[in-house]
Amino acid sequence: MLRLLHVLVVAALVFAAADVYKIKFHSTLQAEKVAKLRTEVRRERDAIAALRATWSELDNPERLQSLARRHLPLRPVDTAQYDTLDRLPERPPLVVPPVEVDPIASLLGRDVDVTGSVHAQARGR
Repeated sequence: MLRLLHVLVVAALVFAAADVYKIKFHSTLQAEKVAKLRTEVRRERDAIAALRATWSELDNPERLQSLARRHLPLRPVDTAQYDTLDRLPERPPLVVPPVEVDPIASLLGRDVDVTGSVHAQARGR
C-alpha cells in the first residue's frame, strides 16, 4: 500500500512539473510577444516623431513665403485698392422668385406656408 502511495505521489509530481514547464513556456512566449510589441511601438513613435519634424519643416512660414513668392503672381496690397462702401455695385436681382407655397406640402395635400406651420383652416380651426 505504501508503495502505491509513493508511485502516485511521484506521478503527481511529474504531472505538476510538466504543468509548471507548460506554464513557463507559455509565459516565455508571452514575454517575447510583449518585447516585440514594445519594439514596434518604439519604432512607430520614432516614425511619428520623424513625420512631425518633417511637417514642421514643411509648415515653416519662411519656406511657405518663399514658395508663394516664387510660384504665385501676387503683389503686395496697395492702399489704393480699398474703396468705400457706397461705391459697391448694387445687389443683383433675384433670378428665381421666392416660393409662396411649399411644393412638397402640396404633393402631400397639406396647406403649409413657407415657414412650415400649418394654416388654421388645415388644422380644423
